[in-house]
Amino acid sequence: MYTRKNQRDLTGAEKKSFVNAVLELKRRGHYDEFVRTHVEFYTPDGESGLRSGHMAPTFFPWHRRFLLEFEGALRSVDPGVSLPYWDWTKDNTPAAALWGDDFLGGTGRSRDQQVMTGPFAYRSGNWTVRDNVTDDPFLTRDLGRPGRDPIVLPTVRELESAMKRPVYDVAPWDSTPTKGFRNGLEGWVKPGVDQPWRNHNRVHRWVGGDMLGAASPNDPVFWLHHAFVDLLWDRWQARHPKAGYLPAKKLPAGDPQSGRVISLHEPMPPWNVTPSAMLGHAKTYRYA
Repeated sequence: MYTRKNQRDLTGAEKKSFVNAVLELKRRGHYDEFVRTHVEFYTPDGESGLRSGHMAPTFFPWHRRFLLEFEGALRSVDPGVSLPYWDWTKDNTPAAALWGDDFLGGTGRSRDQQVMTGPFAYRSGNWTVRDNVTDDPFLTRDLGRPGRDPIVLPTVRELESAMKRPVYDVAPWDSTPTKGFRNGLEGWVKPGVDQPWRNHNRVHRWVGGDMLGAASPNDPVFWLHHAFVDLLWDRWQARHPKAGYLPAKKLPAGDPQSGRVISLHEPMPPWNVTPSAMLGHAKTYRYA
């Protein structure tokens, strides 16, 4: 078993090891495979077909397995590396240490949002974006959107609004439920409300640039963000020990969401692993 640490507690050597392992995966071509997987399994409400990664109850178990696959690839490069997590309720400004030149680099320049600092800057020669909605080969960010419609990261109070919900998820099991922990943390909100993005979703919006779309793993901060989301799922489970994953059983053929939502014991693509197999991780890793 290994430990995932808060990024603010990493030593200089640990930061360097993590960065080097990520860069090596990129050099080998493996990193972009993870980006493509995330794109492939981003199926929103408005599209037909199975929803596994987003806007669905499997948001947490699917990403847990996705992170484990990526972490396994990192550890094949360096067995001492694990995924750090970013608590965005505390390290909530562009001045936070994770945006330093020795780790993830900072925000993008104003004219094109291109990241110019840190090891993932395009000009360093080690980070070319190959799979995205645009043709830009460089990593982009717009931390906090200071030049247009600024936003702030979720607060402890806003996070608590999701954490206190006693039920895991509710019908219709998509982006619309106003009850249930899953969408409370994933953060989809009906158009027209004062704050259109909550919790997990607002973090993606706050970072901006490549983090805005289905190809968000192009920005290495994706993994730190989702490691914290994974930790929050842990905390919610501990707080609500009798609240299990829902739906527990396969939806009947007459349900409008039949064939689009994965129940507790149905397999999640592309790994053929069930949500029930992803409900805990104590034998693999722990959080510090």
